[in-house]
Formats: sequence, structure tokens, C-alpha cells
Amino acid sequence: MRPVFEWNIGSRTLLVGKRTLIMGVVNVTPDSFSDGGLYLEKDAAVDHALKLLDDGADIVDLGGESTRPGAHVAGSPEDEKTASKNAVSEKEELDRVIPVVTELKKRRKDAVISVDTYKASVAKAAFDAGAEIINDISGFRWDAKMRKTLAELKCGAVLMHMRGRPEEWRKLAAVGDMVTLVKRELREWLDAALMAGMKRERIALDPGFGFGKNFEQNYPLLKRFDELHALRCPLVAGVSRKSFIGRAVARGGKDAEVSERLLGTLAAETALILKGAQIIRTHDVRATWEAVRIADLVVG
Repeated sequence: MRPVFEWNIGSRTLLVGKRTLIMGVVNVTPDSFSDGGLYLEKDAAVDHALKLLDDGADIVDLGGESTRPGAHVAGSPEDEKTASKNAVSEKEELDRVIPVVTELKKRRKDAVISVDTYKASVAKAAFDAGAEIINDISGFRWDAKMRKTLAELKCGAVLMHMRGRPEEWRKLAAVGDMVTLVKRELREWLDAALMAGMKRERIALDPGFGFGKNFEQNYPLLKRFDELHALRCPLVAGVSRKSFIGRAVARGGKDAEVSERLLGTLAAETALILKGAQIIRTHDVRATWEAVRIADLVVG
């Protein structure tokens, strides 16, 4: 039996673990690795979000900044001029995301909206517009105001693990045991969030597949995912279309293209559910919905 939690996201509570919840991805960006540019315009993003909800998504996760490998992010330790030129500004991220949140809540009042951001100001604006979950890939670490902001908002939050920043990933030192590292750092960052006033019942954890982990380092995370239950929080898993899946299903020495990773994604998502993942973050909601229905029969 996997753990069951009542995830308090502020205005309501989500029961997670009794069945697998699906978090559908909407990238409001021109350069996402998976669907860059398809949903940059507000109407296209809203229409796609509504389709994901109709396909079975329990949560829609909106992101206004790509953190694909090599991307520069705000506050990068790399050359400040280069980083600031390439990073998405606060204003640009707000302009991309907030109109989508606002319109989506108008058209589907009961929709649970998550916003993928590491900027406290964007988190606050998204919450004010109707978002109930903030999904921070930095583990609440890149913006010094984020923990305090989330504590004050009393919203749901996803604390994700990432090694380094996207522009640093190719230069990161080797790690002997990635699972142990992820567990230790997630525990440390969770403790820091609790010390800042955030409540455990509002926090979910994500080990960050692909974020600062090379191809081979992701497979042990799949195999030993159940060890993360020791952290006593709901677990989010996002493996959809990622490069380590493309490597695993390579043919003729060539990694599978993003468009050819659906079956591998579904296999990985099913394995994660069997290992106890309570929330699956995915691009292909309809296909995942069907896989979840079968996997939940086994888990339940």
C-alpha cells in the first residue's frame, strides 16, 4: 500500500495516494524541449489546458520559463551579462502566465492550477490570479523570498530537487549514489522550508528526474523511488518525454526523438506508480490516464 495524504493547497484539500493524480503540463514558452512555442499565445495555452482537464488531468501545471538543459536562469552564477540577456525576466514570465491563469479560472472555476516558477513575485501574482499550487524546480532556494512568501500565501507547494543550474549540468561532478544524495538534500531543503514557517501538509516533493542528473543517474531513481517515502510527503514524479527515456529506447545507437518517447514514458510512469508515486506530471494526459487506471488497480 502506498501512503495516502491529505494535501492542503489552501482553499481545499486534495486526497493523494488513494488514486494517482495526474498533473498535466502546459508550457507557455517558445523554447520548451517538448513542445516549444505551441502554447505561447494565451488562447492556445488556455485551450490546451482545458483539453488536458477533459482528458483526465486533476491539476494543470503552467510554466512561463523553460529550464531545458543549457538554459540560463535568473541569478545564474555564469557571466551575468550573458545570463541576464538569456534568462526570462519577471515581467516576461508574468505576461506569459498570469493571463492564462486568469482566463482558465474564468472558464473552469473548479480547475486546480499549479504554476511552475522559482520567483517569489511570480508565485504571489499567480496565487492572486487563482493558482493554488506553486511548483518550484529550485527547491525554494534560488529566490531568498520564496519560503516566506509561500508560508504567507498558505498555498500548496512542490519542492523539487535539482543539481546545479541548467547551464551547469554538463560540468557537474560525478555522484556515487544519486538516490542517497537526492534523499539527503530533499530532507535538508524540506527542513529549511518548515523552519521558515511552511507547513508539511502543504508540501509535496519531486526528485527532479533529469534535472542535473545524467542519463544513467535517473534509472536508480526509478528503481529506488519508494525510498523517498521516508520523507513523509506526497511524491510527484515527472519523467514525461525526458532524454533518459529516449536513451533507454534508443535504436541503432540513436536516442529516440521527443515525439517517439510516449511508450517509454508510460512504462516509466507505471513503474513509478507501482513504487508509490502519488502524482504523475505528464504532457500526454490521455494516455497517462489510461495507464494510471490499470496501475492503480495493482497498487490498490
